[in-house]
Amino acid sequence: MGYDSNMVADGVSSRKPAAASATAGFSQSLERGLQILAVFNEARPVLGIADIARAVDLNKSTTYRYVATLARLDYLQQDPETKKYSLGPRVADLGFAAINSMEITRVAARPLQALADETGHTVSMAVLDGSDIVYVDRRRSARGAHLGMELNLHVGSRLPAYCTALGKVLLAYRDPATLRMLLDRTDLARRAPKTITAREQLTFALGRIRELGIGVNDEELAPGLRAIAAPVRARSGEVIAAVNVVVYLSIATAPMEQLTARLEGPLRRTTSEISTRLGYRSESS
Repeated sequence: MGYDSNMVADGVSSRKPAAASATAGFSQSLERGLQILAVFNEARPVLGIADIARAVDLNKSTTYRYVATLARLDYLQQDPETKKYSLGPRVADLGFAAINSMEITRVAARPLQALADETGHTVSMAVLDGSDIVYVDRRRSARGAHLGMELNLHVGSRLPAYCTALGKVLLAYRDPATLRMLLDRTDLARRAPKTITAREQLTFALGRIRELGIGVNDEELAPGLRAIAAPVRARSGEVIAAVNVVVYLSIATAPMEQLTARLEGPLRRTTSEISTRLGYRSESS
């Protein structure tokens, strides 16, 4: 019998336990590098070594080695004056690559542009990431110049879900336990004249959205900004995204009810088309 390196002289196996084998492919260094990147967000876009070290629970010298490596690879960039760090261009490249690789963006591109052209307004699609929304597509009408003062939003932009039409639609279709957890982590701060700041009122509004299949933003995110949104469903029926049409008071001063009545049809047709392309079949179809 040939020699088995996993056997010792008395015949007892020295094989490593299954649990150890299961983690054999795990890289702690990679994990720490990714944890450092995850520390940066909209609330903390610029951080020093001490800030990063506290956030990831490492000492400053160890943190510096990881940060220096990430900076050399352009995943972080350092301000030469403050010596603090922010996310680098390689992170943006990864983010856009991830968004562009999503099936939903390929499927939705043409219907979204058609909706923008039909209504004459900017159209966006977003997904839920924690208690925020992330824009994965934005389309402007080909009719010509826009008269409204648009927010500086683009693919990859994040906004709080609770004060946007897109976000409220996405929150409305979370299961109750998940919704409670998300709202527990949300600061219902006033951002505009009509922001919903009471949790009970927001919960009621989300219930109505679930009943009607339409959500609105009536100056809840920014003064003069109004929007109407509807859900996009995957093959399973799960709501995985939302689409909105944005209307500025400087362009249309009609009451929200009239705007909703005018835009609801084209919006529902668009989200239904995208959902169908993703494989969803409603009970009525």
